[in-house]
Amino acid sequence: MTTTLRPRRFGPLRDKHSRPYLMTAGLSMMGDNIEHVITYWVLWQTFHSPWLVGFQVISHWLPFLLLSVLFGGLAEKYDCRRIIQIAQGLFALVSLAWGVLFLTGTLEMWSACVLLVLHGCAGALWGPAEQLMLHDFAEPRELPSAVRLNATFKSLGVLAGPVVGSALMLVLGTTWGIFANVLFYLPMTLLMIRTPFTGHTRSGSTLRDRVSILDTSKVLRTVGGDKVLVAMIVLAGLIAVCVGSSLTVSMPNFADTLGAGEEGDLGYGLLLFANGIGGVLGGFLLEATGIIKADVRAAVVAAVMFGLTSLIVATTTHYAIAVAALVIGGVANLAATSVGQAIVQLRAPEHQRGRVIGVYGMIASGMRTGNGITLAGLGALVGVSGAVAVGGLSLAVGALVIALLLAMQTARSRRA
Repeated sequence: MTTTLRPRRFGPLRDKHSRPYLMTAGLSMMGDNIEHVITYWVLWQTFHSPWLVGFQVISHWLPFLLLSVLFGGLAEKYDCRRIIQIAQGLFALVSLAWGVLFLTGTLEMWSACVLLVLHGCAGALWGPAEQLMLHDFAEPRELPSAVRLNATFKSLGVLAGPVVGSALMLVLGTTWGIFANVLFYLPMTLLMIRTPFTGHTRSGSTLRDRVSILDTSKVLRTVGGDKVLVAMIVLAGLIAVCVGSSLTVSMPNFADTLGAGEEGDLGYGLLLFANGIGGVLGGFLLEATGIIKADVRAAVVAAVMFGLTSLIVATTTHYAIAVAALVIGGVANLAATSVGQAIVQLRAPEHQRGRVIGVYGMIASGMRTGNGITLAGLGALVGVSGAVAVGGLSLAVGALVIALLLAMQTARSRRA
């Protein structure tokens, strides 16, 4: 008689290799967001350019859309430790370059745009290699836990980034603050020297074909027969396009509606905090309780909840309800994205795993570029709150449609 071992609660945090990996990933993500805090403030104070504000969003996400599959192929072909080190080095180099420009007073619009694009490329390069490493650190039964905890620690980095960034600006100023930010990329860079894993250690397979930027269509054709895998990729795209970053960028508008829009009002800060803390608390609570399984139903239910809570935030006039909806929505967003990513990684063909992860990153992150376009277009017609409401409702409906189509496909397969 055989027994199926259940995944351990917080299993990846018990492992001496994966525990520092998760923590250093959170530090790197915090460094990413500290750079945003400092540089975005300096860029606004220097140029006062709405065009540049829009470019900041586009430059961050467009590399994911254009290059994720290529970078996934590189992660599949080469040692992921070295790719992660290159990505961390590029992050650090960009921070150093910002510091030099601030120190010498030579910051110009063109140099700012170049550095913004390089920063986006560093994030896109880091993503697939970072996810492939999880397959070495975690056994297949614990991969969903590893993906969830990885997302949780990165969410913690996103949440802490503005706080630490503001503190660095206050204590050291913008120039020495951005120089100090380089230190947050060092732990993961140094960890990659010590870890014995390559991202291919467990599978033993590496890509032998030539890596091409044109691999996207080939990979999509190959995995197109797996309807569940495709559905999870489409669901990630829906989350990115329908809601994406719209809650964060629309928060000043919500604060005005809820009566928390005065300068220095702590109510506005609490809304921002609630928007981020849900992902952190949610990750630890879901890991502790084990109530969310890595299946399609869990991903769809979580996506529907994220859509509905976004709709509530956009339409309510009660501050407490908005805060509660933001926290619950953060939990739901983390659950939907981490479960979807775990399913994709588990179902991806082993010989194409890096590129499939790249496709997922291309859709889940790159399509956030489209969210900015839809938010701007709908916002001009129905207002910012109306645009977020439409996006939230569209996500909920779209997730249910995906579930219905999958159920119909399963029924046809059983009859065949």
